[in-house]
Amino acid sequence: MPLVRIDLAQGRSPEYRAAIGDKVYDAMRETLDVPEHDRFQVISEHAATDLVFDRGYLGIARSADCVFIQVVLNEGRTLEKKRAFYKAVADGLHARLGLRREDVLINLVEVRKENWSFGNGEAQYAPA
Repeated sequence: MPLVRIDLAQGRSPEYRAAIGDKVYDAMRETLDVPEHDRFQVISEHAATDLVFDRGYLGIARSADCVFIQVVLNEGRTLEKKRAFYKAVADGLHARLGLRREDVLINLVEVRKENWSFGNGEAQYAPA
């Protein structure tokens, strides 16, 4: 059950924002073994002054179009799967929206399965 936060600068169309969400979900399904219908996303726009990032950190030239993508997911994916996910998202957003690969910042936060409740005040993934 990944929970995805997508943060970007104000001014993009609902279709643009939805396309980002679609591509992230597609990449999770293709590379991280996320099951169908396991889609939970929060897409937020912010004033440009509220997205603070270094435009040249690690030698990567970022623009004002930089998008932050944070995915909270169960621990245990291999480094190869994570790398495939990063590439699939950056390539997919570039192909679909023309978003520069340099402007796709991704952060994975791994948690243990018992750290989720899908409703009803229960820990559905926790051992009985």
